Amino acid sequence: MPSLIYLRLIVLTIGTLLPFFWIVVILGHRRQRNFERIFFFLCLALVFFFGGSLLAVNAQLFYSDTPRPLQSFSWYLVSVGLWLVPLLLVHLHFEYARVRELLRPPAALFRILTVYALSLLLLPNLIVALRASTTPDFSFPSNQLGAAFQFWLGLGLFYCAQWQFRFARAATERTQRSFHWGLLANFVSLGGAVIAASLLLRYRPESRSVIEAWHDAFLLFAVAPLFGLLRNVQKFNFLQIGRQHNLLYAVFAAFISLIYLSLVRRVSLWLEPYFPPEATAALLLFLPVVLFEPLQRLVGRFLLRAAQSEMDQANRIMAPIQDVARLGNLEKLRVVAEKQISEQFELAQVELLLEPLPVSSVGLSSEDSFPIAKLGKPFGVLRVKPYGAMLSGETIGALEFLCEQLPAAFDLCRLIEEKLRLERELAERERLAALGQMAASISHNLKNPLGSIKTILQVQLESPQMPGSLKSETRMVLAEISRLSNKLNQLLQFSRPAVLGEATAGCDVSDVIAEVIAVLRHEAARKNIHLQSSANGSLTVPAAKEAINDIVSNLILNGLEAATAGGHVNVSVTPGDGKMLLCVEDDGKGIPPELCEKVLQPFFTTKTQGTGLGLAIVAKRVAEASGTLELESPIADGRGTRFSVRLPLQKSS
Repeated sequence: MPSLIYLRLIVLTIGTLLPFFWIVVILGHRRQRNFERIFFFLCLALVFFFGGSLLAVNAQLFYSDTPRPLQSFSWYLVSVGLWLVPLLLVHLHFEYARVRELLRPPAALFRILTVYALSLLLLPNLIVALRASTTPDFSFPSNQLGAAFQFWLGLGLFYCAQWQFRFARAATERTQRSFHWGLLANFVSLGGAVIAASLLLRYRPESRSVIEAWHDAFLLFAVAPLFGLLRNVQKFNFLQIGRQHNLLYAVFAAFISLIYLSLVRRVSLWLEPYFPPEATAALLLFLPVVLFEPLQRLVGRFLLRAAQSEMDQANRIMAPIQDVARLGNLEKLRVVAEKQISEQFELAQVELLLEPLPVSSVGLSSEDSFPIAKLGKPFGVLRVKPYGAMLSGETIGALEFLCEQLPAAFDLCRLIEEKLRLERELAERERLAALGQMAASISHNLKNPLGSIKTILQVQLESPQMPGSLKSETRMVLAEISRLSNKLNQLLQFSRPAVLGEATAGCDVSDVIAEVIAVLRHEAARKNIHLQSSANGSLTVPAAKEAINDIVSNLILNGLEAATAGGHVNVSVTPGDGKMLLCVEDDGKGIPPELCEKVLQPFFTTKTQGTGLGLAIVAKRVAEASGTLELESPIADGRGTRFSVRLPLQKSS
């Protein structure tokens, strides 16, 4: 009998320490998820049950007659813990089913409320057990909670086994699948044992001694899932806690230390008849010093293996990042890098910020941000957020190592992106050169014949001998010839390069705007459009006057064609930061978003009588003058278009 008590003491100690270990891990992990919260309370209920039983066994060993208050306190812990176990165990499976997306939130909420309602129906059983005046039955506390509770406990274990079957079938990894199959067998065995023991104790009380012989084995079997969970978390990062290596190591070391101190005290009491307790404790406390060197080698190898694993993982991450870098797409590279880091290191959130850093990056804490530098100069910042409270030491080292490799990949991507951009620009220039040569050839071959035809028709139109019926038709032909001539002039304007000689002398933009508006004001009045200008003062840009004339005239003509009768076209020029800003704005119907990039391409037009060269000429002249052209449409109320041209101001000599 004493050997059975000491065996139970060991089993209950293990049963108390294991769930308490997980309580500390969850508190340190601090992940805001319902699954962890319910797991915390389940472990707390197990600590109550095993801790209360452990307290009762220790009191039995220490006291010849256990004090009534101590016995009552132990019984309260055991009863409350046991009453909560089936409720929290079933709830935990519902939460895990939600995590695995096997149960929808509305259905999960309904089932959770049902389980809590059933548990509340058994609350009177708990109250009766707590108020019982008889001696508590610590060996089989479920007997005093009643047959209904015993049935509910067994049913809950079988129901959890059914969920473990679903989890095992839905698992994609072999290790996870085997873990769920093991839990299924565990719950079925425990459920069968609970129901069998309850029936035997009720109908065959003489079998109590046989059941007590197996009692401790089933208690140890009850905490076996916590052992399996510890292995899966440490080795396979189950529940995404395994990345918190610092936390697991610290809690494990603390528990080993506490257990050793407890062992020191226990051995000192055992050897008290032969040695003074202080001497025994001193010898045992200094005993680990002898093991310091082998422990150091063991821990060193373990830490080295963990660090090498993380470094190898960082190297594996760089392989797909380098592959994406060769595509020359900086934004895609940033997205892929964030995804790879998040998946490989199993982080909740990853954000990669490159220079220049946005305002949101100010005030980053050193715990979740890693600077990225190149040759000692800031290159960017890697921000990470773990699932738990902190990052483990080897993960921090791997991320720092990764931050040293990232600049090379982004430099390669930028070089390839620049190379591709230059190749596209070269191809575009070659295409425009071919278009220009074609336009010049067409204009040259058609302009002279059209001029001759126009001259002959004008002479015939002035002849008094021409019949009146032909004069109206001749005027129509002359109008069409003038329209064709204008289009040919646009072709010549597009094909003609900038006059570099005149660019060195500079050009006053305000004067050019005044000249163009003077010419086009009649056209604006004819269409009943208000043409306004706020170009005041002298603003000289290093560009040819003809090039500025092409820019201003085509933008204003485009605004006049877009505006409706009674509308407005506004032209403004403002200096700033060494540049001149020219804005031409109309209140027409605007440009559809899908066409904003196409309207600047040569020969693209939405007008029935247009050539598609007006805005292309503007874009070409702006690029030749080392400026930028921006299009904004709509401006307000879904209408209006604004073209903004920025050209560098000429430096004073």
